[in-house]
Amino acid sequence: MMQNVSGVFPHLAQIGDFGPPRSELGIGSLMPWNGKLYVQNYNSHKARSGAGVSLRRVDADLSMEIVPETLGVDGTYTNRFVHFPTSKLVLGPHVISADHKIVTIPELQPLRVCGTSRHLTKPDTHVYVLAMEGELFELDITTYECTQLFDLNDELGTDGEMKVHYKDCYTSFGRLVVCSNEYAEPEWAGERSRGRLAEYDGTSWKILRDDPFTAIGGRHEFGGTIFATGWDRASAILEVFTEADQQWTRYRLPKASHCFDHKWQTEWPRIREVEHERLLMDHHGMFYEVSPWAYGGRIWGVRPISTHLWVLGDFCSWRGMLVAGADNASPSHGLNPTTAEPQSGLWFGKTDDLWSFGKPAGWGGPWWETTVSAGVPSDPYLMTGFDGKCLHLENFSDTPLAITVEIDFHGHGRFGAVETLTVEPGQIRSPVFPPGFSAHWVRVVSDADGVASAQFVYT
Repeated sequence: MMQNVSGVFPHLAQIGDFGPPRSELGIGSLMPWNGKLYVQNYNSHKARSGAGVSLRRVDADLSMEIVPETLGVDGTYTNRFVHFPTSKLVLGPHVISADHKIVTIPELQPLRVCGTSRHLTKPDTHVYVLAMEGELFELDITTYECTQLFDLNDELGTDGEMKVHYKDCYTSFGRLVVCSNEYAEPEWAGERSRGRLAEYDGTSWKILRDDPFTAIGGRHEFGGTIFATGWDRASAILEVFTEADQQWTRYRLPKASHCFDHKWQTEWPRIREVEHERLLMDHHGMFYEVSPWAYGGRIWGVRPISTHLWVLGDFCSWRGMLVAGADNASPSHGLNPTTAEPQSGLWFGKTDDLWSFGKPAGWGGPWWETTVSAGVPSDPYLMTGFDGKCLHLENFSDTPLAITVEIDFHGHGRFGAVETLTVEPGQIRSPVFPPGFSAHWVRVVSDADGVASAQFVYT
């Protein structure tokens, strides 16, 4: 009988070679494929950083094998994409056919492959493949010809290996969207902006945001939306593109933990469909349920589920279960002196089990020592799904600011004022909302130009 500890089967642990080198083994992507569950692992930085992260395959009886064709193919791989016109799966540097035959693409094998998506002009035969250092390829799924199209460091002004961290790509509605999540002390201090959210229309590139972003997802034509998750020092961020109005809208969400405030600590949070036509979003230490639909060009019903400390490389539905793949323990070449070997586990449960995890709670807001303009509202900030709520307002200006709190309880972008608070220079005001008070979104507006913070704490 197989041992099961709270949804974890120890015999399915993903364990890297003892080395040297000995760095990390995380589960980068999970994909059910014609009866099997594929588990693609990753090490910290290409093959030289650690061996034994080859592709694994789990059968219906929960037996697991290292896929023989990939033995010794070690590296940093976190992508998954089903190319429906050819019934082939792109997973890491591999292309897997319906009968589980595997072709490894030599041009991709040495790279840190992090994203695969539809091709804008040749979707029946080609896909885009993104690597973490900014290499963007097109791959012919029928011939396996792989051609580099761009170095995104040149296109988007990023800084190359060890100074850039591309994370994901997604194609819909005539645009290829990519993101990177570079973030450290200089970004927090406002001295540098290396993160990117950008899109390509087949002709030219456009930088949408220069904040760190980690995941991009959606359901293609169904719902007419694209979701992208990122953050800055003020809060977590959710950018949403809606097909109906052909524009991006920025929403802000709480941070559930400070442990995700660095590029290396946001390893592969995802936006995935785990129940039919329902999206599960893992963002900055919190799970959310999200609908792919946007009405009136706005989303609503973004609901927090629970908080967690997991580093989750991926999650998926398989045989009626929710399967999550973690990055649990890493010696990090000796930087972690109490961990001996790289290893990670798979968790098996049901989507609704997530509601029994940590209570939704967090902090953040639309302003952090922000230059504000008279009459210009802040970004909308999530207000639903939490118990206790308070707001901290601080005025860094030389004159008083009258700051109005506005709520959108319908969820479609119409806000109404509920309270105005005068904050004197150097003063902090901390109004507490009544128990049970809630709305979909909240925002703040100043009556004068100045510099201010507006941070919510939810418990």
